[in-house]
Amino acid sequence: MTRTTPSSSGRALTRRSVLGGTAALGAAAATGALTGCGGSAGASGTTQLDYWLWDANQLPGYSQAIDLFMQRNPDIDVRITQMGFDDYWTKITASFVAGAGPDVFTDHLGRYPEFLKLDVIVPLDDFAEIAEIPDDQYQPGLQELWTGQDGKRYGLPKDYDTIAIMYDAKALEEAGLAPKDLEGLDWNPEDGGSFEEVLRRLAKDTSGTRGDEKGFDPTSIARYALGADAGIDYTGQSTWSPFAFSTGWTFTDEKTWGTRFNYDDPDFQASLDWYFGLVDKGLLPPFGMFGDSSPAQSQIQGGKAAIALAGSWMIGTYANLEGVDLGIAPLPAGPVGHPVSMFNGLGDSISAQSEHQQEAARLVAFLGSDDAQEIIGRRAVVFPASDAGTAAASEAYESKGLDVSPYTDRVKRGETGLYPLVENAAEIMAIMQPAFDDLWMRKIKASEFTAYNDKVNKLFE
Repeated sequence: MTRTTPSSSGRALTRRSVLGGTAALGAAAATGALTGCGGSAGASGTTQLDYWLWDANQLPGYSQAIDLFMQRNPDIDVRITQMGFDDYWTKITASFVAGAGPDVFTDHLGRYPEFLKLDVIVPLDDFAEIAEIPDDQYQPGLQELWTGQDGKRYGLPKDYDTIAIMYDAKALEEAGLAPKDLEGLDWNPEDGGSFEEVLRRLAKDTSGTRGDEKGFDPTSIARYALGADAGIDYTGQSTWSPFAFSTGWTFTDEKTWGTRFNYDDPDFQASLDWYFGLVDKGLLPPFGMFGDSSPAQSQIQGGKAAIALAGSWMIGTYANLEGVDLGIAPLPAGPVGHPVSMFNGLGDSISAQSEHQQEAARLVAFLGSDDAQEIIGRRAVVFPASDAGTAAASEAYESKGLDVSPYTDRVKRGETGLYPLVENAAEIMAIMQPAFDDLWMRKIKASEFTAYNDKVNKLFE
């Protein structure tokens, strides 16, 4: 789902009430207490496991799935703890230091390389229940993301996310466009292709002049074509990455665990100059225009933006926007000849401090099974990692009148680029964030990223 880099606010989440499921819900978010790694006994002498996650929207589904697990495994009692994204990582880190964390927890690709360094998570391949899971159980590429440099798996895929375009059909109609006009678009970093033509049509200045009409004032905008959240980071998951990927660019010299970044690549720099150059054209909000309280979905709802690139974990949020006639369109095809979305996913990891790793492995294996994945899928919150789970989610979205194929087609067709799975993620962000901010503020050109890239690559020497 999450998916922005873990040091920012993470996935855009909204708290929702817990519906259904009777698995015990921990109160760590409210009390700040740290529970021991399965050290206490559950009811009637059963083994108690602690399972942590951050996504409030997924809590009902996981409560239901874990209920089923406990029915089938009466010797294990599972306590679920959910807390907000930032609190979650603070408490996870503190729990490892104190030796009092969860047995199983939702892990993030931007975090687990550091956990590997610290030896606080265990390889999963040694557990029979997990080793028996066939390689084709999950969407292609997900297992690879959770495989360490030693060839062992440290997380079992639980869900995945891709990027597509969200829009309000009323905004399109008001601009004289129809949903089909957002299909089959092309893009290039020189002139933006037919995608930029649509953006110009959707933008409108305070006098009512559209971006493709004479007299349009890019400094006085009533509605931007493309919405943007408050921050844009070094992964650009739902901002610039689809454009850079569609030139054939990749983050690093290897698919995973690369040691040389490619922020000095001319295609990458041209893509960023085009994307952030939309500010000068009045098509993208300037840096600081909208804060954390006015994310892209609020801009769509308030008529401040016409369309937005959004991750699949945001489908429910957009679908619930009052007054918005939601539509979902595919990304434009880039110079490689087709769209390319970032491919990211979450996984379940087992703590090295857990006193009940065998029981924890049984829980992880179950959560990765079709039975559990279908339960999660039917909640229509995320796309579970397995084919069966994805199918259940697609059917659930369809029952709500939503065609989510612009998200799932990227995976089916292999039109994806991987999240940068590397060491030194925190240090990379510290180096690169000022560059992205300055580019958005129009203080620099993307060619200046070459010097920043050199600093990043020195981290791997």
